[in-house]
Amino acid sequence: MKSYTPANVLDSEKIRAEFPILQREVWPGVPLIYLDSTATSQKPVQVIEIMDEYYRRSNANIHRGIHVLAEEATELYETARGKIAQFIKAASPRQVIFTRNTTESINLVAQTWGRANLNAGDLVILTEMEHHSNLVPWQMLAKERGLRLEFIPVTLGGILDLNEYRHLLEQEPRMVAFTHMSNVLGTINPAAEMISLAHQAGAVTLVDGAQSVPHFAVDVQQLDLIFWLFPVTRCVVPLELESFMGGVAC
Repeated sequence: MKSYTPANVLDSEKIRAEFPILQREVWPGVPLIYLDSTATSQKPVQVIEIMDEYYRRSNANIHRGIHVLAEEATELYETARGKIAQFIKAASPRQVIFTRNTTESINLVAQTWGRANLNAGDLVILTEMEHHSNLVPWQMLAKERGLRLEFIPVTLGGILDLNEYRHLLEQEPRMVAFTHMSNVLGTINPAAEMISLAHQAGAVTLVDGAQSVPHFAVDVQQLDLIFWLFPVTRCVVPLELESFMGGVAC
């Protein structure tokens, strides 16, 4: 059994102190405990303060004007894009597209890349452990376009059956979409291996990183994937943007 020392134990009280909402009591003497972060994450004081400062000082439409507020808002927006690119080690800030959440990001890929590249009979491989956000968009597109959907099964041990995955890849899929880390099982899938196998089969890859990005470092260049999506910044990252959407800069 792993032993824990003060050096590798989280200071939960210090972390709680950074979240104003967690100072609430839901009943006299009963502090708020929040466990629904997969739906909506609570905001630390640093985020609340910078958002407050933005609305007080620089609120304006980005990329739409040359007055002081518009220039400031645009610079702040693009600076944030650059920081996210560094955070996930993207090759360029131009590869980062902001959306409202991971669900919208997956729908964006399905309704743009999917509509432009998938036709009747094409195979899309998903997994049995996907969140509905990475199921419904493909089911809707499959119904509309006559696509085939196949699913990598989950073993009794709660991991993906990679042998079955290799068999599915023999059917030459056009897209492989899977979660990096299951929000139900906690399983961390071998993303690098799965992406490599998909590319060898000629498939485009989409990875739902909603759970993994907050827990460990991710290098999207090392993973060599096409679409990486996560909700910490509400963005979708296509690593080959020039071939996506006809080279439109975002």
